[in-house]
Amino acid sequence: MYNSLGRYALMAVFLLAALVCVFFTQYELAAVAGFLFVFVIWSHFRHSSVLMASKYFKNNEFGKAKLMLAEVPNPERLSKNRRGYYEFMQGNMALKEEDYEKAEYHFQLASRFPVGGKNEKSYVLIHLANLALRRKDKERAEVYVAKAKELSESSRSKDIITKIEREISKL
Repeated sequence: MYNSLGRYALMAVFLLAALVCVFFTQYELAAVAGFLFVFVIWSHFRHSSVLMASKYFKNNEFGKAKLMLAEVPNPERLSKNRRGYYEFMQGNMALKEEDYEKAEYHFQLASRFPVGGKNEKSYVLIHLANLALRRKDKERAEVYVAKAKELSESSRSKDIITKIEREISKL
C-alpha cells in the first residue's frame, strides 16, 4: 500500500541491500533481497496505487484519489480485481465532473472485471442504466436494470433499481 515514490524507495533499499550482501559474500541474504526487489516491481505493475486510491475514494477525498489513480502507468497491466476498482473509481470521478461519455466508458470497462461482490457489480450496472436513461436509450437501460436486479443484494440498490424502472416507464 505504497505510492510510486514509496515503491521506488523500497526497490532502491532492496537493491542496495542485495549489493551489500554480495559484497560481504552473504549470498542467501542477497537472494532474499533480490526476491523482495522483484516482488516490489511485480507489485508496482500488478497493483500500483489502486488500493491507496480506493482508501481516499471511500473517504470522499477525490483529489487525492485522482492523484493516486494518475500514478497507474498502464491500467491494462493491473490485476483483474484492481482493474475493476480502477475503472469503477475513474467512472465515478468522471460522473462527479459531469463527463458522462468518459464515465460510461469506464463503467463499461468496470462491468467486465470483478469489482467486489455481486452488490458492487450491481452498482456499476445501475450507473450504466442511469447513463443510458440520460441519453434516453430505453432498451439499454432496461437491459442494465435487468442485470442489476439479478445481482443486487442490498435494499438501497433495490430501491434505486425501482426508481430507475419508474423513469424507464416514463420514456
